[in-house]
Amino acid sequence: MTSIFPKKDWSGQTRRALTATEVVARLAELQGWTLCGDGADVAIEKTYRFADYHETMAFVNAVAFIAHAQDHHPDLSVHYNHCVVRLNTHDVGGISATDIDCAARIDALLAP
Repeated sequence: MTSIFPKKDWSGQTRRALTATEVVARLAELQGWTLCGDGADVAIEKTYRFADYHETMAFVNAVAFIAHAQDHHPDLSVHYNHCVVRLNTHDVGGISATDIDCAARIDALLAP
């Protein structure tokens, strides 16, 4: 089975914070993601809603699988029927291409 998102090994690549212009342009490519925080705490964030806790936890486990494969670790706020995903790259003090890539991969989990 071929994935629409082939695995990308970020571990050996030099990451850098995207410029404000790059963040705005890349964020426009994503549905429902918003910019939050500021300075080194800036991130992109999205809330995903589900019918119940089981669906929420299935989603969280799928996100964990993606994050591990991408060598990236989003902040997750898990609740009964929703999960808030927050992405930024701590080692560059901002939002990197890794965050945008992971956001797209997470969105693809729920694509029709």
